[in-house]
Parts: sequence; structure tokens; C-alpha cells
Amino acid sequence: MIDDPDKADRLVDALEASLPIETRLSTCLIQTLSKRSPDEAIPARCNVVSVFYISEEGGIVCALDIGGPDTKTPHLVSITHLIFERKVSLSAKSTLSAPSHREAQTAGTPQRPMAA
Repeated sequence: MIDDPDKADRLVDALEASLPIETRLSTCLIQTLSKRSPDEAIPARCNVVSVFYISEEGGIVCALDIGGPDTKTPHLVSITHLIFERKVSLSAKSTLSAPSHREAQTAGTPQRPMAA
């Protein structure tokens, strides 16, 4: 098992309690999202507005506020592709260690940005 279900639930609860959470997008993620939504400007910073745990294989997925509430293409990405500031509220600070834990356990497995 990659994820501890109790830890994953606690992390999702902490993230939801801290929404919205400002994040930076990696260059790779910006490029991927730009290809999927060529008519939409993809900013370097945005907010996480929803959080989902989609299984131990999929991990934690974040909905981004790119394009506003009327966007035609919602942007859902793996938390591992987001960069959080160390100044985020205490309940969200645990996100900084979650991706490295998951990446360590999936070493050798090809990773690519999740975008919907």
C-alpha cells in the first residue's frame, strides 16, 4: 500500500479547512495545461479551491481556480505537481511533506502531470 488511508484523510481534511490555498505551478505543469487549454492564459500562481483523494494509485488531486467559476475546462492536477509556500497556514503545512512521501514510495514508476 502506497498511502496510509488515515493520513490521507487527515491531510485532505486539513487542506479543505485551509482553502483556498495559494500555489505556484511548475514550468512543466504550465506547459501541459497550456497545451490542453490553448485559449486560456495559465498563470504561474493560482489557488487550490477543492481537494480530492482519488485512491492510493491516484493520490490527492487539487482543483485550481484558473479561468474562474465559468471556465469550460476545469484544471485538476496531482498535488505532487504544485509548489506551496512555506508560509501557508498550519493546517496546510503537511502538504509540503506529502508529495515527497508518495514519490519515495513510487520511485521507478513513471510520473507525469495529471490534468483534466
